[in-house]
Amino acid sequence: MSLFYPVEKLADVILAVFGVSPTGTWYESLHFFIYDSIKIGLLLAVIIFIVSFIRSYLPPEKVKRLLTNRFPVVGNILASLIGVVTPFCSCSAVPLFIGFLESGVPLGVTFSYLISAPMVNEVAIILLLGMFGLKVALLYVSSGVILAIVAGVILGKMHLEKWVEDYVWELERAEGEEIQIPNFSERMKESYRYTKELVIKVYPYVLVGVGLGAFIHGYVPAELISKIAGAGNPFAVLIVVLIGIPLYSNAAGTIPIVRSLVEKGLPIGTALAFMMSVTALSLPEMIILRNVLKPKLLALYFGIVGLGIVLTGYLFNIVL
Repeated sequence: MSLFYPVEKLADVILAVFGVSPTGTWYESLHFFIYDSIKIGLLLAVIIFIVSFIRSYLPPEKVKRLLTNRFPVVGNILASLIGVVTPFCSCSAVPLFIGFLESGVPLGVTFSYLISAPMVNEVAIILLLGMFGLKVALLYVSSGVILAIVAGVILGKMHLEKWVEDYVWELERAEGEEIQIPNFSERMKESYRYTKELVIKVYPYVLVGVGLGAFIHGYVPAELISKIAGAGNPFAVLIVVLIGIPLYSNAAGTIPIVRSLVEKGLPIGTALAFMMSVTALSLPEMIILRNVLKPKLLALYFGIVGLGIVLTGYLFNIVL
């Protein structure tokens, strides 16, 4: 029996109360929407609370010190792993990216964080595990982290600091501030507050994503999906990546759509490449980053990450 079997039965009861006939695409779409909305909401609340509590033992200044003056690649690895435990979308990860730069963290290391934070986080891991199983979740996490490390190392080796807007280097880091260590009760209260705020912020995206996923699940013909980006189209991965970039969402809002696309016959690698492009590359993120990065570096960053996502999608289609 599935861990979320009670949620599935609750969806059945809700539809029965409203007199929805348990046949046809309308029932399937509504059931998909109710079931996934409740399940993802529960996962979000529990996982974000646990991670935010653990993260309370890693204050920002300590994290910054970990990422500076390290051996090559080690800083990139640490930054990528920190990105995994920060449940940010691409736009909300930018302020911490800027903070790292202002604090003297190497440019390549900060890019490793910027890539991994929206692409791979605890929400994505749990949802992928629940919807696609351990193999897909592990492949996605490992590929996302490796992509963040490799892209960060490449960008760091190119010494592109001159392509960062000058004002960033002129900002002074605040030092000497007294750090107050919270007790257990304060950590619990802060984790609850943070979880509540983040769930309120993220859950509307979840509902939109689940709603679109429910529509795809019930009404979009499998033949249309297969024709546009099916296994027989050699350019399928590239097409979905280009489609995903103008969109804006986070992993929680995108995974239900990915699930529906896979159920309609889209290869798993192609679907996950779409998810990566939506979460790691977006037009709003590009607009925000333009205030920090000069056009050449911005274009190079998007190009390297986009190429990595396309290659990862093709690799997934071969392996899975």
